Amino acid sequence: MPSHSDIVTNFRQRTLEAMTRRRFLSGSALGLGSMWLASQSASASQQSSPELSSASVYPPRAKRVIFIHLEGAPSQLELFDFKPELQRYDGQECPAELLEGQRFAFIRGVPRLLGPQYKFQQHGQSGAWVSDRLPHMAKHVDDICFVKTVQTDQFNHAPAQLMVHSGQPRLGYPSMGSWVTWGLGSDNSNLPGFMVLLSGGRFPRVGQALWGAGFLPSVYQGIQCRSEGDPILDIANPDQVSRSQRREMLDVLNGLNDLSYDRYRDPETLTRISQYEMAFRMQMAVPEVMDISHEPQHVHELYGTQPGRESFANNCLLARRLVEQGVRFVQLFDWGWDSHGSNESEALNIGFADKCKQIDQPIAALLTDLKQRGMLEDTLVIWGGEFGRTSMQENRGGANMRFIGRDHNPHAFTMWMAGGGTRPGITYGETDALGYRPAENPVQVRDFHATVLRLLGLEHNRLAVDFQGLKQKLTGVKPARVVEELLA
Repeated sequence: MPSHSDIVTNFRQRTLEAMTRRRFLSGSALGLGSMWLASQSASASQQSSPELSSASVYPPRAKRVIFIHLEGAPSQLELFDFKPELQRYDGQECPAELLEGQRFAFIRGVPRLLGPQYKFQQHGQSGAWVSDRLPHMAKHVDDICFVKTVQTDQFNHAPAQLMVHSGQPRLGYPSMGSWVTWGLGSDNSNLPGFMVLLSGGRFPRVGQALWGAGFLPSVYQGIQCRSEGDPILDIANPDQVSRSQRREMLDVLNGLNDLSYDRYRDPETLTRISQYEMAFRMQMAVPEVMDISHEPQHVHELYGTQPGRESFANNCLLARRLVEQGVRFVQLFDWGWDSHGSNESEALNIGFADKCKQIDQPIAALLTDLKQRGMLEDTLVIWGGEFGRTSMQENRGGANMRFIGRDHNPHAFTMWMAGGGTRPGITYGETDALGYRPAENPVQVRDFHATVLRLLGLEHNRLAVDFQGLKQKLTGVKPARVVEELLA
């Protein structure tokens, strides 16, 4: 049986023998172009797409993004949007004008208003209201830019999550991380530009579409990391395969892919080449950056991390390590925030308080850590769910079966940003007295996306690609505005 080196040698010999003068002359142009395109694709992690130079038209305030998504939509009325009037009318029947013409996921009949379930207090020089569920984060309100009137047109979880992450409620569109990486690339050629960290329970409802590249080259999709075992599946070489052997195998495979591209001109072939090369480099870089055990003890105490365990705290520390190493966009997903409740003895479901406790210290630690390292000023941290929660309690099954939890509310919910050129210590937008709809300054999801892109120095109307007869953008085809009041 021939050895591995014999196979490589024979392949190279057959390739040379097949290279006639005519094929050499015709293939040189294609081959040189292929080499250039492959180099561009292979360096996608560190360079933006070459045709996008016109999209970077503003001085970037932020260089990198950490997006914390709480899957299931936490109640803004129990965390940041304090409504004393809602407390006053707690238990009374909901006014008819809040129900007329509205569609709900679960409310039936006439529900009752539900007052805040936790105590609120003002914090910091900004005087921002935060509930007692988030005592650590409350200490950082003067670093945070709250947006309390974000709106979406989706009231079911899966399409609303797609809307927040891709700007569309349907599958097949690039996520924000893919758009950003396509436009800006990464600062580390040994790591992907877009990495995803999951914690808690079940996989997202729409799966990898939340970090997919859609119709962009697949090299820009998010790379999911694991908290246990190998950080990325199949990153380690098989037993008895050395790194030098892996290099030779890739050289052969790249040669075959290069021939395939010369013949069929499929751009996904270039993506395949670049991904193989990236995986080879990641074998050295990923295990090191994903190993939090080498962090000092005071850092573990700050975050509440436990090396080797799957946890949101570990992922917050990993996010800091990844952006520190030049990863452009880090997405954190934390499952378990669909707190509907089950009966009146369980205020908003006991799991809500538990989830708040799980995220409070780690997020506060992330902000502290970034600030101490001088990174918060050019790292944009985003926090939010896919929609908000209603001011009235659920009324599944009518008057005899009232749920203490809140239904889905697309009309107004809270998201916040910190660092990355945002105005610290402000609250933008105000909901009505019951916290149900905006009273002033509504912000559509597409407006929020346009603002994030502006902070990164990108013009949202120019970060576009022609697809299916439209100039597709993260902000969609409807007009979107940059919320200038959020910029420092």
